[in-house]
Amino acid sequence: MSITIGRRSMPSPTVDPETRPFWQATAEGRLLVKRCDDCGEHHHYPRDACPFCGSERTQWRQASGKGTIYSFSVMRRAEVPYVVAYVTLEEGPTMMSNIVDTDADAVRIGQRVAVRFQPSDGGPPLPVFAPA
Repeated sequence: MSITIGRRSMPSPTVDPETRPFWQATAEGRLLVKRCDDCGEHHHYPRDACPFCGSERTQWRQASGKGTIYSFSVMRRAEVPYVVAYVTLEEGPTMMSNIVDTDADAVRIGQRVAVRFQPSDGGPPLPVFAPA
């Protein structure tokens, strides 16, 4: 049986000083990732120190919003079925998110996706991905 994945209610994320620029950008329809000035690596989840070299010289950078599904799971028993996935961004980092606006049975590892922004319950929008 085919399940079309729509949009479900999502809890509001915790916004702290370290992640505030990320969430402010999602409210503007932009996806940011951190980039280390010393080693040049992009990283996600947002944090002040680079997880690759430990440098604290990091900056927010605009991400393309394009990526590829690395892994996924279909949550069919939920009240509103959904797909949770790891998406590897073109910039390099892999982030956990949801795949939306598609048939759950059509989702594939290696599938190209693009970011969308879904409202949360009382907080900033969340980045989700749909087939590109």
